[in-house]
Amino acid sequence: MKIKKLRLSLSTSIMIGLVLGILCGIFFGEYCGFLEIFGDAFIRLLQITILPYITVSLILGIGGLSYDQAKTLVVKAGGLLLIFWALSFFIVLVMPLSFPNIESAAFFSTAMIEPPKKVDFLSLYIPSNPFQSLAENVVPAVVLFCILSGVALIGIKEKDSLLQALSTASEILIKITNQLVSLTPFGVFAISASAAGTMSVDEFGRLQVYLVTFNVAAVFMTFWILPRLLAPLTPFKYKDIIGLSRDALATAFTTGNLFVVLTVLTENCKMLFKKYDLTDEKTDSYVDVIVPVSFNFPNTGKLLMLLFILFAAWFSGNSISIGQYPGFLISGLLSFFGGIDIAMPFMLDFMRLPSDLYQLYVVTGIINGRFATMLAAMNLLVFTILATCALTGTVSVNKKKLAIYVIVTLLLTAGVIFSTRFYFSVFLNQEYTKDKALVQMHTMANPLPVKIYKPPLPAPPAHDPQKSRLDEINKRGYIRVGYLKDTLPHAFINTQGQLVGIDVEMAHTLARDLNVSLEFVLLDRGKISQQLNAGYCDIIMTGTPVTTEKLKQMNFSKPYLDETIAFVTRDHRRKDFSNKESIKNIKDLKIGIADVPYYISKIRKFLPNASIVILESPREYFKAKRNDLDALVFTAETGSAWTLLYPEFSVVIPSGRNLSIPLAYPVARGDRELVEFINAWLDLKKKDGTIEKLYEHWILGKGAEIKEPRWCVIRDVLHWVE
Repeated sequence: MKIKKLRLSLSTSIMIGLVLGILCGIFFGEYCGFLEIFGDAFIRLLQITILPYITVSLILGIGGLSYDQAKTLVVKAGGLLLIFWALSFFIVLVMPLSFPNIESAAFFSTAMIEPPKKVDFLSLYIPSNPFQSLAENVVPAVVLFCILSGVALIGIKEKDSLLQALSTASEILIKITNQLVSLTPFGVFAISASAAGTMSVDEFGRLQVYLVTFNVAAVFMTFWILPRLLAPLTPFKYKDIIGLSRDALATAFTTGNLFVVLTVLTENCKMLFKKYDLTDEKTDSYVDVIVPVSFNFPNTGKLLMLLFILFAAWFSGNSISIGQYPGFLISGLLSFFGGIDIAMPFMLDFMRLPSDLYQLYVVTGIINGRFATMLAAMNLLVFTILATCALTGTVSVNKKKLAIYVIVTLLLTAGVIFSTRFYFSVFLNQEYTKDKALVQMHTMANPLPVKIYKPPLPAPPAHDPQKSRLDEINKRGYIRVGYLKDTLPHAFINTQGQLVGIDVEMAHTLARDLNVSLEFVLLDRGKISQQLNAGYCDIIMTGTPVTTEKLKQMNFSKPYLDETIAFVTRDHRRKDFSNKESIKNIKDLKIGIADVPYYISKIRKFLPNASIVILESPREYFKAKRNDLDALVFTAETGSAWTLLYPEFSVVIPSGRNLSIPLAYPVARGDRELVEFINAWLDLKKKDGTIEKLYEHWILGKGAEIKEPRWCVIRDVLHWVE
């Protein structure tokens, strides 16, 4: 009796690899992180033949056409491309209807003050050196070179031998690709195990609005909108499209790379036409041209990423008006001809949204990128089939089926939006927690025991003007540091009642390096120079800006940080302060500002007609004690920390007005030796990375939210490891 071997299809093997990888990640958790290198190696293997295949197939496909056929290809495929873009824009604009209401804010990001990255479209699309473009994997430039070569080949009479050689090369590359694709289940296992083992559940919880909305939209387009579009226009059936594409979709989803399935999609299209006996001498040529050419245009998977811009507007409390939609869509389409990682920061800046939200986009990439790639694969398959049918005359519009398709699609879209919004209303935790992340922060290094003095202040330590204060600090065994109230994130009291902040931690570091104990003194904001010069403290460490007026009253160390002057205003008024022209259009403009002559002079010069109100503390503005103020002049770094506590406010840096102000540590007048020591000490702290590390923690919020170890069975259920 013969036993038949059970042979699994590639798509089944891929799904088994995916499931086993996820289970492995859940079981072993972060211990699966090392598998990422094997996943990356697998993706690189799949990429080996892609660019050579694009080069060969494009030249072969175009060169085998006539000039009339090439012209028809441009016209009909171009019209279809517009239809696919319109479908993408429709989904992008309607899906935000599912977003719930929620408050949010973010730590300062250096992206707020960085100019948007410029896309070098000339280098991207025009290959001054096509061999360099091939070596550097610049696909659009390679495609242009191949198109030009193919068009030139059309007019050459003696081209049969070259076409035959190119056809042979194409078959060789396809055979290599098929051999490499057989390794997909193993690569998928490595990728999914690494992702499932390292992805934070908490990250998913915070971003599930975008994650769920995007992926629901991607799945809806992949398995309904695009494949169902073929039924009323072509002779192909829905089940044929899904059945034919499952291997490519599974590979695209698990690898997150559309590039690696181009060959498979090309062969799938040819197989479909062959199955329906619609193959002729032109069909394969059209497919060979359309797949690599359309790959370089923004597809539905890429354009759906524009949904993140609308999510960012919702997340940051902004709104994008209907009048802004045309500019939003056109700019998004054009920018997405380049890389997404360049286009997304550009679009955030173009729509005047907080640039630091790009970090949220990056976090979602591990999940959304795979759904987007799956959608892009279906887009490429359906587009190629439709375009080829249009070029070969096999398109037949069934008006009844088309009308039913449109009606059902609109009803399903409404159902998807309603269901998604209902899900958020039930399962989304809408509690705002960013304020807790800030006020629960604590000193990173082991803090020294401290004494904190508040008014009335203790008598100043004895000081002999003829002696060095630095020697006196070492002799008495402690350094006394002055600080001010309401100076987030430089000095503030956390929920444990501890004095913390970037400058507080710098004070701990200074005392530790001096090998002395540490005392803090709360100073009167209006008398800091008098109290410093009177000896109530040795140094002030609380984010003090260096100004000409203060230089006359105190000595300063060299600057250790620069901060950027900005406006803090209510969320709904962000756009009013986006540039100088819009600010000037505000009637009876009233600005709150700290009693810093430097700030006041700069604002008077920038906005000579504005009314300026001096505030003793920023809390007067944030706690709505001054509802008559349009905005508060602050620094972006400090203002961002305050908006974490008051998320209904936003930080705005007017375009083209990045004005920095240095922060330094004041010491008493005439105390040059202490100043020189602090300067040398600051140089050491910059070179050993202390200041950078503290800046990332206290200003950028890196590590502010303590992450628990990734949950896994081996640790949390079986307790085999700690």
